[in-house]
Amino acid sequence: MLVIPAVDLKGGKAVRLYEGRPEAETAYGDPVAAALRWQEEGARLLHLVDLDRALGTGDNREALSRIAEALFVPFQVGGGIRSLESLQEVLSLGASRGVVGTVAAKDPALLETMLAQAGPERLAVALDARGLSVVVSGWQEATPLSALDLLRTWEAMGVRWVIYTDVRRDGTLKGLDLEVVARVREAWPHTLIAGGGIAGPEDLLALKRLGVEGALVGKALYEGRIRLKDFAVS
Repeated sequence: MLVIPAVDLKGGKAVRLYEGRPEAETAYGDPVAAALRWQEEGARLLHLVDLDRALGTGDNREALSRIAEALFVPFQVGGGIRSLESLQEVLSLGASRGVVGTVAAKDPALLETMLAQAGPERLAVALDARGLSVVVSGWQEATPLSALDLLRTWEAMGVRWVIYTDVRRDGTLKGLDLEVVARVREAWPHTLIAGGGIAGPEDLLALKRLGVEGALVGKALYEGRIRLKDFAVS
């Protein structure tokens, strides 16, 4: 199972939000330094998110470009990718995948076009939810959509990579809601990455037992609760 460090960018800094709330931010300094740290500690894939772009408050394109130039391991980029142009922009940085969330939930026609243009291996879909209730627009907008219903729709469309994040727990270090993750795993037969509240090694081992292919980890790495080198080759 891949342990995937998350580097979220806001205002040019690496940050973690508490339950996805922009006002509840913990800053961790230079995002390039953060990305290079995880690369040096053995990460085989990094997950980069432009929070300002997702929230509509600006962008971190310059910082993302610097990270892309500095990395030699694969990385994926999400946050505010809501057009073919913005998808192509992140892919042109050298990202192995663009990650779309709001589009995937609200605009299936555009998602189909993105899949056709990028291919299913270069497009991941972010399933952001409070439990199984889907949220969009930088996690700020609730929807009536069911996560399990969307998974069925996406599979039929040809999506092959899904990143499930439980917004209720993200950045809290409270641990995973394993019952919910198990339901997502059962509903999704392709590559699944899961995160949201991972607090320590026990959460990673639980995801591995569920057969989840990747774990998205942020605060637990920054706070030293997980040592990446202990899991980099697991």
